[in-house]
Amino acid sequence: MSVQLDHFIVPSRDAPQAAKRLGELLGVRWAASASIGPFSPVFVNEGLTLDFQTTKEAFPIHHYCFRVTPEEFEAIVGRVKAAGIPFRSSVFGSNDNKVDPQFGNIYWSEPDGHFWEILTKSYARS
Repeated sequence: MSVQLDHFIVPSRDAPQAAKRLGELLGVRWAASASIGPFSPVFVNEGLTLDFQTTKEAFPIHHYCFRVTPEEFEAIVGRVKAAGIPFRSSVFGSNDNKVDPQFGNIYWSEPDGHFWEILTKSYARS
């Protein structure tokens, strides 16, 4: 049996807004509400859904990384720039609006502070 992650709950202050923003940036389908439960889903691919859930509780900041094709990377960076979202070339540090020269990835941290990352080659599997 192959184990696959099916869905993950993403805490948010405004789930529909956060789901809309991420879905539009990634260029994938999203919904303001789900047919089951209090979630705003982002359908990352055929097998993974990020279910945004609005909460007033304190929540930890998570890191989410998406591996995409070079063409998708360029399109997403373009949408991030067009949305006026500051991004950076390292997971921590100031926003420099640059692509990491070593790994070719970017990070951004809005709207709820989570660390979003896109890359074209997984350095975790090197």
